Amino acid sequence: MSDPDSASPDSTSPDSASPGSAATRLDVALVGWGAIAKATARLLHERGAAIRIVAVATRGPEPPTDLPPGAHHLTDPADLSTVHADVVVEAAGRDSVAPWGRAALGAGVDFIAASVSALTDTELHASLTALAGANNAQFQITPGALAGVDGLVAANVMGLYDVRHRMVKPPLAWKGTPAEELCDLENLTEATIFFAGTAAEAATMFPKNANVAATTALAGVGLDATAVEMVADPRVDQNSHEITATGAFGEMSIVVRNLPLPDNPKSSALTALSLVRLLENRITPFVV
Repeated sequence: MSDPDSASPDSTSPDSASPGSAATRLDVALVGWGAIAKATARLLHERGAAIRIVAVATRGPEPPTDLPPGAHHLTDPADLSTVHADVVVEAAGRDSVAPWGRAALGAGVDFIAASVSALTDTELHASLTALAGANNAQFQITPGALAGVDGLVAANVMGLYDVRHRMVKPPLAWKGTPAEELCDLENLTEATIFFAGTAAEAATMFPKNANVAATTALAGVGLDATAVEMVADPRVDQNSHEITATGAFGEMSIVVRNLPLPDNPKSSALTALSLVRLLENRITPFVV
């Protein structure tokens, strides 16, 4: 692979930041090269952000043919020591959070996790947080397909009494999950609640669908106190998340109806967009 320092000056020079950006550059290592990671890299490039993808990690030994120019291909968390990265972003699935999180945070490199359901393992959550603190690094999760997470976190400063998260998807969007055993997805005629439980239970039973429930819980009252409903509704054609919260601040209702990524109908476009925002916020002089 070519050396990332050989990339063109226009794309790598600290002085080449786009308008509205600070005169700095952010070097990013992506863990995963699926639809979310690819969309994130593409959007950063299209927006002219002073952000360079210096490495991409995948499980396979062969490097993908469409890696960003100059990006190193990594297959082992230990390989992080061979590249300079300011932040490591996981977008590969919950099994990747522990090894890559430990490698990044142990080296004092900030780590962003998209597969938030991995943190239903409370020991893992605690160990990664402690590792970040011990090495002057930051461990962060992405809002993913949700909106209003910042408001939920802010409301929790005064205390939350009750937080509920309702997920509604077309029946076929639940195929390949335990929902197939809980209801007749192909023959539903009305909205059907096939799961009601805690965020911890939801994220454990539905790991590919419950990152958002885990995010809501971690932002609010916790995994065991956050109520989650999962619904298959033949009358809808989009995935939606309905979050309600009450607390000392008052009441909050958030509804998000997501369109999928063109390259992966099971992933929300907002998941990649939230990663773009988190990364750009690290170098822009004005943050909302």
